[in-house]
Amino acid sequence: MSAKQAIDLKKTAIDWLGILPFLLFAVMFLIAPTLYLVTGAFLNPAGEFTFDNISGLFTDKILASYWISIKVSLASSLGGAFIGFFLAWAVVLGGLPSWIRSSLLTFSGVASNFAGVPLAFAFLATLGRTGLVTLLLRDWFGINLYATGFNLLSFIGLTITYMYFQIPLMVLIITPALDGLKKEWREAAEILGATNTQYWTKVALPILFPSILGTTLLLFANAFGAIATAYSLTGSTFNIVPIQLYAQIRGDVLHNPNLGYALALGMIVITGISNLIYIWLRMRAERWQK
Repeated sequence: MSAKQAIDLKKTAIDWLGILPFLLFAVMFLIAPTLYLVTGAFLNPAGEFTFDNISGLFTDKILASYWISIKVSLASSLGGAFIGFFLAWAVVLGGLPSWIRSSLLTFSGVASNFAGVPLAFAFLATLGRTGLVTLLLRDWFGINLYATGFNLLSFIGLTITYMYFQIPLMVLIITPALDGLKKEWREAAEILGATNTQYWTKVALPILFPSILGTTLLLFANAFGAIATAYSLTGSTFNIVPIQLYAQIRGDVLHNPNLGYALALGMIVITGISNLIYIWLRMRAERWQK
């Protein structure tokens, strides 16, 4: 072995040594638990192979929980993507002061990770039956929010709560895509006589569409797997898949861990498909922005 080959081998070993902690972390906390769930979905309590858990996913109650989860995830992802896109557009292309952009991105970085018990408590204190906004609307404007049919512990309430972290996540992800729109494209469109509407409909939005759709799918997967916020806000009264899974694995009445593993397998499949499509769309979008 030559000296150069020895040096290259040493550099390669050092590079792999640097990535080793990440590989160990991924195996211990991602790959191994996933394989454990997948295996458990095809076993009964006695450890014997069975399809009963998979067939149990097609009962009316579990199918209803999947449908509710899909609806909440879809509504919050579409709402978050719509509002988040226009927020990002305003700070990137809207001519607002630079300090607003930095403030919004800083807030988005914090809010996109604000979930669980603190987020549920914040919404209860704000939009609950005795929440601050609820009382202000009633006492100052004569609007009884709950008399209109609104209920925080419902589909609409949970969707609004999810949008609190969906909107800033959309802002963080779509902002680089908006930054990637080249000035030359707009100048070329204007030289050719295109209006602002034509530029956005014929040039900008087709380029941004893979990024927008991909990010929406990522928001969908983000909401579909959320449990802490929903459980803290509604308890076990709202029949979404993560709460059903929790009830099967940790509950006293519905205790069937293997059915819980099957529920988790179904969630992995749905979120995995969403993330794969997101990655594919992101790769397509990056080709335009190179």
